[in-house]
Amino acid sequence: MMLIFFLCIFSLLAGFIDSVVGGGGLISVPALLILLPGMPIATILGTNKFASCAGATMAVQRYARHVSIDWSTIAPAAIAAFVFAFLGSRAVTLLNTAFLRPIILALLILVAIYVFFVKDLGLVHRPKHAPEKARWLGLLIGACLGFYDGFFGPGTGSFLIIAFVGVFGFDFLAASASAKAINWATNIASVIYFAWSGNIIYAYAVPMALCSILGAAIGSRLALAKGSRFVRIFFLVVVCALIAKLAQSIIAP
Repeated sequence: MMLIFFLCIFSLLAGFIDSVVGGGGLISVPALLILLPGMPIATILGTNKFASCAGATMAVQRYARHVSIDWSTIAPAAIAAFVFAFLGSRAVTLLNTAFLRPIILALLILVAIYVFFVKDLGLVHRPKHAPEKARWLGLLIGACLGFYDGFFGPGTGSFLIIAFVGVFGFDFLAASASAKAINWATNIASVIYFAWSGNIIYAYAVPMALCSILGAAIGSRLALAKGSRFVRIFFLVVVCALIAKLAQSIIAP
């Protein structure tokens, strides 16, 4: 019983963080690894994806009611992300992901520096592209980051947000809402694969999912109330935490 209690606490916190800027896996995956020692990594990831998918569903629903999401761009990107996340989840069982860590670490450091020094970045919503071009860019970003999320995962929400801010000209709140919609699609794809391959422990995943929903409801409400400036600061904090986590895994794997 205490095991489920602690898993639920970590899942609530992960759902909160994930709904604002992504990166909830920074909390939930290490918690699962610590609390379920010896469990196959695919089962850890599958159980986590089930819970995070529930939180993402809540966050998308809440954002969609309060933020104007450009669905003509986001929907095709989400479909591409869904397909490629499924392929990525399949690839993770065949390939070693360790080689990606230093590459992702370097990219996240560059993202953090860029967002920190460009003070007005993402504070004004000013889309840059015509609808047709935006759709094609969305498809490309959805495919690339969808595969990455299914294959490796850490930092996907951060990369999606910086793509929508830097490439599309969204403010941080709209970028967070758009990123969450695509993350929802990648989570669904991964859950389908992990469920099909028998890598979800539902006795843990279901209560974790309920707590993730609660965390996502709180987090998305706070982001909507505080606006883009708050999301920008929260984004930098989570990216720095992710950088530290990845650096630690490279130094002491």
